Amino acid sequence: MIPWLEADDPFPDVSSALTEADGAAGLLAAGADLSTERLLLAYQNGIFPWFSEGQPILWWSTDPRMVLFIQDFKISASLKKTLKKIDRSMAANGRWQIRFDHAFADVMRACAEPRNGEAGTWISDDIIAGYTSLHRLGYAHSSELWLDDELVGGAYGVSIGNMFYGESMFTRVTDASKIALAYLVRFLESHGVSMIDCQQQTAHLASLGARPIARTEFISLLRQAVEAPQIMDWKPIPMFEVN
Repeated sequence: MIPWLEADDPFPDVSSALTEADGAAGLLAAGADLSTERLLLAYQNGIFPWFSEGQPILWWSTDPRMVLFIQDFKISASLKKTLKKIDRSMAANGRWQIRFDHAFADVMRACAEPRNGEAGTWISDDIIAGYTSLHRLGYAHSSELWLDDELVGGAYGVSIGNMFYGESMFTRVTDASKIALAYLVRFLESHGVSMIDCQQQTAHLASLGARPIARTEFISLLRQAVEAPQIMDWKPIPMFEVN
């Protein structure tokens, strides 16, 4: 049985989350709200919201935790070629551009669009409102790929200190989400971030270099990272030296 949280209730310790044997591995609590204070408290303690439309707010802390260590990020030969093309376009103010935080809410809405015949995703209007509030306060950011001034791919997440929590990605042209993620990874690396939280295990994330680690290790690493100064100047930087 998980606890129901009222507005002022603290989160339970993550060690009390349900296990696979309980049928909902990682489920920690339900209720409360999606205020900026609650969301920041959640992320600082290795907790994230995830629920479908019509459900109460559900809070999770998975074990193991899927993470992408920056040095493990995989760039295939074909993606590297594409990234060099994007670099050249950015340097020449060409058709392809990477922008951060230019259209944060649009990125979230694109991530919420149905995929592969599904009815929709967990990114509800309430989730969009909550994370847009975090964005206005400088805690949530988007990496965006633009083609001829049209948004064609992106990724967004939460940034606290030297910790980045990836939330979702979308793509409308080949490899667009991977391109947006690559520039995000490059930027985070330049600011001393060593790990991106990916929350749950998927084959796609594994193909990019992410791997599961024990929740205890994850919590230890994030508690150090969130104490670092907040990253303030969010501007894309080239992946490579432009020839």
